[in-house]
Amino acid sequence: MQKRDQKIRLIKNAIDSLSDNRSDCHLCPRMCHVNRDKGEIGFCGVGNRAFVAHYCLHFGEEPFLSGYYNYKKNLQTKSSLSGSGAVFFAGCNLKCIYCQNYQISWQVSGACVSPDKLASIFLVLQEKKALNINLVTPTHVILPILEALKRAFILGLNIPIVYNTSAYDSYETILNLDGIIDIYLPDFKYLREDSARRLSNAPDYPKRAITAIKEMYKQVGNLKIDNEGNAKRGLIIRHLILPGHMEESCTILEWIAANISTKVYLSLMSQFYPCNNLPDEINREISKDEYDGVLA
Repeated sequence: MQKRDQKIRLIKNAIDSLSDNRSDCHLCPRMCHVNRDKGEIGFCGVGNRAFVAHYCLHFGEEPFLSGYYNYKKNLQTKSSLSGSGAVFFAGCNLKCIYCQNYQISWQVSGACVSPDKLASIFLVLQEKKALNINLVTPTHVILPILEALKRAFILGLNIPIVYNTSAYDSYETILNLDGIIDIYLPDFKYLREDSARRLSNAPDYPKRAITAIKEMYKQVGNLKIDNEGNAKRGLIIRHLILPGHMEESCTILEWIAANISTKVYLSLMSQFYPCNNLPDEINREISKDEYDGVLA
């Protein structure tokens, strides 16, 4: 009860602190300065309401988010595999040219939901035994998410909150989430400005991601896992390996070791698939040698 009340208080403070973004949006590094209250839409493609493309118990996340460790110990029953309570938000403040969820991120395919409806989605996922509430691409809709979380905590939400992001976040926004987010799950995409410019039209991505990830780690530290193998709090850094970018991937891992921790949990993702109209440099899947090289 005390922890819940503290989260509700922190959420109210965060909403107050970030509320000016409704009329002058600078929630993310795009700094669009649109007036969402008047229906203006910035780079992300979304106004002052959240759009939900899909929500479900997701079993494809990292094992300690999806319950696979516990499942392996109880192979006789699939009921032990609870899944991550994933909520996929439409729109995106980064919009990588190779995005495999193009319809969601670029075309904003989803249903507009009120904070009350979003709160009910969180609670439904908890009732289905979700291990966490996994906010997928939350940056541009963090204000309606906070409104929904406030309502959901009042109504009994008590599982960890995961902030699943591209890491193209503003320091101010992340700072205001201290004590609210239990698990940060950023995808550290680039460390080279030219890569970020060509592939995501965001040359400032490296410095923005570095600042955001450092603050995330300061807030939650290394990953804490319970006796069932489920994540409760901490930082997990993802990295999607891109074809022809093995050297940059290794540089990112070296930066993490030198500037964050050698004990931080890493998720090296190999599932890049060429879709949309891509330049030749990345118009292929990554090779086994590339993945093995980064892994080594």
